[in-house]
Amino acid sequence: MVTKEHLMDIRSLATQGYSHRQIARMCGLHRMTVKKYLTEGVLPVYKKAIRKSALEPYYDLIQGWLSQQDYQGTRIHELALMQGYKGSYDTVRRYVAGIKEQRDRKAYIRFETLPGQQAQVDFGDFQITNPDGTTTTLYCFIMALGYSRHMYIEFIEHCTMPRFLECHQHAFGFFGGLPAEILYDNMKNVVIKHLAGSVQWNQTFAAFCVHYGFKPLATPPYSPWAKGKVERPIGYVRERFWRGYTFTDITQANKDVRAWLLSTAYQRVHGTTGEKVVDRFDRERPSLGSLPMTPFDTSEKVFRIVHKDCQLAFDGNRYVVPHEYVGKKLLLKVKDGIIRIFNDDKMVAVYRIPPEKGITVSHPRFYERLKADREQNERKYRALLPGKAKATRGLLATGLHFEAMARSLSTYDESIREVTHV
Repeated sequence: MVTKEHLMDIRSLATQGYSHRQIARMCGLHRMTVKKYLTEGVLPVYKKAIRKSALEPYYDLIQGWLSQQDYQGTRIHELALMQGYKGSYDTVRRYVAGIKEQRDRKAYIRFETLPGQQAQVDFGDFQITNPDGTTTTLYCFIMALGYSRHMYIEFIEHCTMPRFLECHQHAFGFFGGLPAEILYDNMKNVVIKHLAGSVQWNQTFAAFCVHYGFKPLATPPYSPWAKGKVERPIGYVRERFWRGYTFTDITQANKDVRAWLLSTAYQRVHGTTGEKVVDRFDRERPSLGSLPMTPFDTSEKVFRIVHKDCQLAFDGNRYVVPHEYVGKKLLLKVKDGIIRIFNDDKMVAVYRIPPEKGITVSHPRFYERLKADREQNERKYRALLPGKAKATRGLLATGLHFEAMARSLSTYDESIREVTHV
């Protein structure tokens, strides 16, 4: 079975210029299989992994305990038992020993990459002191090319998936291409969880990787040394750009950091390579992969049901759509304050999201069309009624309304006296 990882490898190798036959031989697949997945771009769907260890549900708990205290395996076993673990101590001991061996490793081989082979991505948080004494946090997206150490930097206010993917697109445009693979830590926008040596990727992020043809890599848990090429630049940016910088707004900050990148960081002699970043990037640029013809749609995507009142709800507001979509599930694409509503590939409505909550946003023509359709249907129904049902047609036209005769109260008093005398 071709997995999502296979598809990422296929797309990555294709962008590096390998033929279908070469890719098939390198990946252990049939040539026609490689051709199919390059042509159709089908993204395999993850199947639920079969649990191989009774301890697996407690992996996150154990990693958390070990990050707080250097517990022995016996203590971890006791804690796991209190959480409902039913397995053996030996299973716990082996797992704890593996984590400690990986965590406590001090020496490692420096990993140098070929031109265009790899980039690394990370976030850093930067604090702003407001005039009233409160603080605001900005997040700094950094993508660093492994060979040249050339960087792209962008400040953002929120680490949402759309903004995360847009930062990638801006970085690719800044570099004029993209590497064959990108290394990440276990951020939630990228990794769902590790499964028996493999990685379950966020579905939207995986589709983004396939679209651009690069292979994502995830660092092992508790391995900070694996991303040194991007973690060290965060400290460099903090000391050489941010310290002493006067912040006005995020737009100006991104303009200023872009100018600083080109005038200072790009021209520096890197301490590890001993060369100027600009010189190494000149050698790396031809090895970067080309960008696709169309960009990936980074909109936030959600589905909503259309209610009988022709409205659907999103983020505290209601939006009116044509009445023929009542009861259907429509796709909402949200980006930059605009909400676009789709039925399959057809866009049925576009609205600007109001700043307030509890607002119903509509277009007059939608209810006008509904009214016109109702009137047309009523005319058709009346025309189909048989001739002997003229009285019924009158009821349909005027409704079930009765006219009451108005009388004086003295009339009723007279009737009562007559009944009493009888």
